[in-house]
Amino acid sequence: MTSTDIPAPIQTFIEATNRADSDAFVAAFTDDAYLNDWGREFHGRDGVRSWDRTDNIGVQSHFELVEIQPGTGSDSYVVTLKVSGNGFNGTGPMTFRLRDGLIASLRIS
Repeated sequence: MTSTDIPAPIQTFIEATNRADSDAFVAAFTDDAYLNDWGREFHGRDGVRSWDRTDNIGVQSHFELVEIQPGTGSDSYVVTLKVSGNGFNGTGPMTFRLRDGLIASLRIS
């Protein structure tokens, strides 16, 4: 999969983080989104905004795409990102499930 194959909501997720645009970041998710960060669960856009504030843009995260692969289901993708900033630093997979052009779920493991 090449960079031109990155689904728009995942591209928005990366770009909004890198430019520290919290509103665009949260808008990339469905109203009923589910985010699981190593077992910590966040629900809906309010949950996503909370996670963004404490674990993402709030700690100046920056994402560099390493790889994107199809996931196990339709509209599912496993995205490997290199993360840097004032929080987690390292490389790891994130599993996205998309619905209606938005991120319905994100599992970080």
